Amino acid sequence: MRPFRTRVQQPTPAERVRSILTAAHSMTVVSDGSHTEVHRLDGTGAMGHIHLHDPSERNASQSATCIPVRLELTDIAPTPVRDRLRARVTITGLLAVPYNTESTQSTCMEFGQALLEDIQGRQFVTLDALQATDLDPMATSEAGMLTHLVDNHGELIPLLLRLARPQPDRGIVRAIPVAMDRYGVTLRLEYPSTHRDVRLPFATPVTDIEVPP
Repeated sequence: MRPFRTRVQQPTPAERVRSILTAAHSMTVVSDGSHTEVHRLDGTGAMGHIHLHDPSERNASQSATCIPVRLELTDIAPTPVRDRLRARVTITGLLAVPYNTESTQSTCMEFGQALLEDIQGRQFVTLDALQATDLDPMATSEAGMLTHLVDNHGELIPLLLRLARPQPDRGIVRAIPVAMDRYGVTLRLEYPSTHRDVRLPFATPVTDIEVPP
């Protein structure tokens, strides 16, 4: 008898963290007692100029100059929903040299730990898990696809709502997509005094996308 396989319906914490790091346009770098707001709008994401490496890669000459550092990132819903903060990611580690906002080279950071905080709670993610995770092909296109759906195809949202199981309670003020990943779409159902999310999983995970120019 073949073992029963449950269909994957949502990304793992490691997938969430990797997607946030890849799609982020800004972050806060906390080091040497200072908070530096870093904005990179060139599409490279946070990992375009921060390279995470394992502590085992540190050489003896670097041991005396290690500088504690913390990266703080927020994942904000691109659509105008209530409570747009979807998650926070905090990565701690060490730098061999002080962080330089003017540097055009990738800054090497010794990985300590990564913490994902969202509606599910607090979950730690290891560097091995991050490196073993395939990047969600929708990570950098999610915002554009969700806003396009809301702005240009709003008539489809009630059709998506019909797929929700169990069916939503009466009294919905509006339903609006709040997230999309390779495993499905999440709708936020807003009521007069509260809101909740409902997950609409895809039949199979998305492996590739084609985004119109």
